[in-house]
Amino acid sequence: MTTTSVEDQRERVGFFTDTSLCIGCKACEVACKEWNDVPADGLNFLAMSYDNTGALGGDTWRHVAFIEEKVSPDRVSSPASSPASDAGVRWLMSSDVCKHCTSAGCLDVCPTGAILRTEFGTVVVQEDVCNGCGYCVVACPFGVIGQRQHDGGMAKCTLCYDRLRGDLAPACAKACPTESIQFGPLDALRAHAHERVAQLHADGVADARLYLDDEQNGIGGAGAFFLLLDEPEVYRLPPDPVSPTRDLGSCWRAAAVGAAALIATTVAAFVGIRR
Repeated sequence: MTTTSVEDQRERVGFFTDTSLCIGCKACEVACKEWNDVPADGLNFLAMSYDNTGALGGDTWRHVAFIEEKVSPDRVSSPASSPASDAGVRWLMSSDVCKHCTSAGCLDVCPTGAILRTEFGTVVVQEDVCNGCGYCVVACPFGVIGQRQHDGGMAKCTLCYDRLRGDLAPACAKACPTESIQFGPLDALRAHAHERVAQLHADGVADARLYLDDEQNGIGGAGAFFLLLDEPEVYRLPPDPVSPTRDLGSCWRAAAVGAAALIATTVAAFVGIRR
């Protein structure tokens, strides 16, 4: 596997997750684990509604979040009503995954070259190159990457790289019964996503909005974006994520200018003394 720049890749593909269609079945979690041979987890009771995996990590590449809230009836904004909704309980469900950032902090800080960008625009970790240092963990603004329990290496979603090379959709998207997880070229997905938001607004779901759908954000764009029914914080997502290495180039340039100015001042001082 060879690293590929964003400019040199094929047509970029990714995920559009429409949370308004998610029913919380966890078929995506199961399919991800079975195809990628990810160890079982989520067997502990976390007292977080029906969420027993908690968050993404080295052994959880797909995570279905369950947001169960007691709200006033006018705040229950769901395309499908339910007895629970009528009682003032709102359910929000979302299948979270690695965002495959354009400005990927994990890739930038990896000291061994274990993390690279593929020809599909996705970001993957090479297990046989990773030394488990953990730099990528702190460099991810979404808390996606984690340590595998069985060997200490770092792991996350690969967007089923092996399936992409075989012209197959990722396992999670293939398994989703409601098409909440949609896979394809990002440009086409974005166009569809905007149409979907307009449809929901017309249906009275005023809180519907897109998250990470354009390149004007702190990660330069994402290979996985979402339709949410409330603010990102409600889904435990950062409202304004920023890659810690996004401004690294400008920082180095500023440091170089400062160093040059310091050297020039020092030289001028010595020349003045000699005179």
